[in-house]
Amino acid sequence: MSSRRIALATCSSLPALDDDDVPLVPAFAQRDVVAEPVVWDDPAVDWAGYDLVLIRSTWDYTDRPREFLDWVRRVEKSTRLVNPASAVEWNVDKSYQRTLESAGLPIVPTIWLDPERNFDSRQIHTRFPAFGDFVIKPTISAGSRDTGRYSAGETSSRALAITHAKSLLQAGRHVMLQRYLRQVDTVGETAIVFIDGVFSHAVRKAPLLSGPFRAPTTTSVLYKEEVMSARDASPAEREVAERVVAALPELVPGVDGPLVYARVDLIPDDAGNPVVLELELTEPSFFFALAPGSIDRLVDAVVARL
Repeated sequence: MSSRRIALATCSSLPALDDDDVPLVPAFAQRDVVAEPVVWDDPAVDWAGYDLVLIRSTWDYTDRPREFLDWVRRVEKSTRLVNPASAVEWNVDKSYQRTLESAGLPIVPTIWLDPERNFDSRQIHTRFPAFGDFVIKPTISAGSRDTGRYSAGETSSRALAITHAKSLLQAGRHVMLQRYLRQVDTVGETAIVFIDGVFSHAVRKAPLLSGPFRAPTTTSVLYKEEVMSARDASPAEREVAERVVAALPELVPGVDGPLVYARVDLIPDDAGNPVVLELELTEPSFFFALAPGSIDRLVDAVVARL
């Protein structure tokens, strides 16, 4: 019997893992490694009893980011964590995009609203674009939660946007205001997955945002359902994503080489050039079913760290 054990960290809503990750268990078993789904905030878990903890579907952390980061640091003190705590801490708040932009990497143009500024309705309104659609979302979020799309040319839509932004700010959350890049409606997003710093595969995400933010009718909603399909990343998309991944050791504290995994989500700007919408280093979906061989690539990368 194998003496090597790893925990696949998940959340209480998905105690047996997300469907996409379930094949990881037999894939690790084929390499003589016991992989067990474990709920990240279960107080009874002895994390030191595992040789490695692989963060997977911990998608409720956005409701308790401080608790999650405390857990990340605690786990790393007792065993190996993938990805490492420093990368997770840097990545859970989307303000990391400021660092990408400062490094010359293309992001969606963003206006940042700080709750400490105590913005009133007029101050929020003046930051909206004069035309076109725009998006409001908190800097700590996942799966398009707490995110809405609004029309600058409609008074009622702008009023809803002000209400949305104010509610986030009053809750102490930092807010991103981004112009909606319309080519995403036809092209969609391209999610590019890297394993051990090397391109693995790409998938297409159909557009998700169709209107203003609406509070979910149930508290169990972790993310909006995504419509996914396989996609060949264009040379321009590959080039941007590879630049982002190559820059990580210089941008992320404590990272001195390739991370086990990274996912770069890109959308086209108005000229069709790819820009970074998200950089996922914490708990991204990999859409294994759309990319033959991708499970083996990830599992081999993890086993190499044991």
